[in-house]
Amino acid sequence: MLVYNTTYNIDEEVLSNFLIWINEVYVPETEKNGILKNHRLLRVLSHRDETTECFSLQWEVESSALLHRWHTEIGIRLNGELTKMFGNKVVGFPTLLEVME
Repeated sequence: MLVYNTTYNIDEEVLSNFLIWINEVYVPETEKNGILKNHRLLRVLSHRDETTECFSLQWEVESSALLHRWHTEIGIRLNGELTKMFGNKVVGFPTLLEVME
């Protein structure tokens, strides 16, 4: 099992709108085809400052091939929407992790 993690650095001024968009648009659109499952949204406590906050959005995925399929079919479009809505006020850093136990 793999975990697809994206850590987002978000400007405080767009934080509430970002959280609404993630929960009402991104998560439902991502879950539609069933490739990414069991999402978790976590606040990152170790990287806080006065003007930004960080969140981690994690999904379980069976293989890197399925993740690639999701990315080409859905992910590129959603990331484009994110950039269009928030510009450089939201920056995401994806990481693919392998569950060891």
